[in-house]
Amino acid sequence: MHPLLSKTALALAVAALAQGAAQAALFAVDPGPYLPATGGFAAWYQDTHGRTLDLCLSKAVSSRVPGAPGAPSYMCVLNPAPGVFDDTQPIVFPSNFPDETFWFTGDGAIVDAARGIDLTYVSAVEAAFAAEEVKEGDQVSFGRIRIRVDVPTAGVYTITHPYGVDIFDVPAAGTRAINMTRDIGIGSPQAYDGALRSDIGPFLRSVNGPYTETNPVTGAAEQFIGDPNLAEAFTGSPFNTNFIRIEGPNGLDLRTTVMTISGKLSTVVRPTPIIAERSTYSRKAGASAPVAQQDVFVMAPPPPATVTLDSNSPVLNLTEADTTGHWYAQSATNPTLPSTLAVTADNHLAIPTSTPTSISMPLTDLVVISQAQYSLSSGQITVVASTSDETSPPVLTVTTDTGVAIGALSGDGAVKSLSTGISPIPPAKVRVTSSNGGSDTEEVVVVQ
Repeated sequence: MHPLLSKTALALAVAALAQGAAQAALFAVDPGPYLPATGGFAAWYQDTHGRTLDLCLSKAVSSRVPGAPGAPSYMCVLNPAPGVFDDTQPIVFPSNFPDETFWFTGDGAIVDAARGIDLTYVSAVEAAFAAEEVKEGDQVSFGRIRIRVDVPTAGVYTITHPYGVDIFDVPAAGTRAINMTRDIGIGSPQAYDGALRSDIGPFLRSVNGPYTETNPVTGAAEQFIGDPNLAEAFTGSPFNTNFIRIEGPNGLDLRTTVMTISGKLSTVVRPTPIIAERSTYSRKAGASAPVAQQDVFVMAPPPPATVTLDSNSPVLNLTEADTTGHWYAQSATNPTLPSTLAVTADNHLAIPTSTPTSISMPLTDLVVISQAQYSLSSGQITVVASTSDETSPPVLTVTTDTGVAIGALSGDGAVKSLSTGISPIPPAKVRVTSSNGGSDTEEVVVVQ
């Protein structure tokens, strides 16, 4: 999978659609200490669905796909490298250690000779060495998306894959006319948290797994989320795009629903991941009392996990819609402010070693900016915003995107406004903040 520091070598425009940036990818990484047994790398990564994968160094082999002489069907991707790593010998750092190893791989292909398409797709969380030489102090990790395609004609090609959508405007047909590698996470050696912000996550897994195989070195039974020797149907895409698809000129539309996947499930005990997304309230006048609504959004593992709003009376169960790990609940309780919500996620049914996790989420109003406009001729900025608290409207203040105070919005109800002079130039953005905790940011429209 080298070169390690590969760039996007394209004579074309590439755009990753916004959905790819919306996901929460990996959740946590081994904080260390980093030991020779794992080559000085982090021992594990955990995804937002709660699965924790070890750095895959096991020599367990597949019981489904026989190996060939000199090429065992390893459950981990252990590529021999002459003079660097001999897979027939014990793995010892640094004298006999792979120059690239993996916590996760998910690879697929679409080949249609009649249409002139040859596509390879790689997704991985990789361990490697910055100078491609196995030595202490040079270890790095990263999440990788790689797309390479031979195409028969110029044009716009859209490739949908488990971790997003990429669009390529190809100027000419040819071998590897599409040739994109996106590596995220490479930083200073042994700083492994960069991969948490990559496109990878949650980990894909075979629909037929997990698989249990015996490690011949230790005699221990180990579990794997897939078999890299076998192309199978898979699941786990954060967008429910559990396929690879290419669309292009002349009605081209091809897809595959199988991939080869590797990853060794860790025995490390980790708490259930949970990420707060939003906790807001609204209220308006009712016939005899305010009509209130609380909306709670979190990310947590999908069912059979459970997520509960413990601070509500009675306790509310959050609902998950489409196995992507986005949960929601609504309560009609009229809050007393300031208020903090308690939410608990429990994933022990899917991962028996997983422990419940509780978080506190401050309850705030929902602020929406409806106008942010600056007039070059008058030097006046006008900001209009509203709060979801119609019965007890809080104070709304506006600042620039750099934090410079502009002033307080005024108005008797939930909708408030401000017009004031700013010089010599307009701010790029403004932020309106409520005294009840809510806020919104909007780009400023500049007019003459």
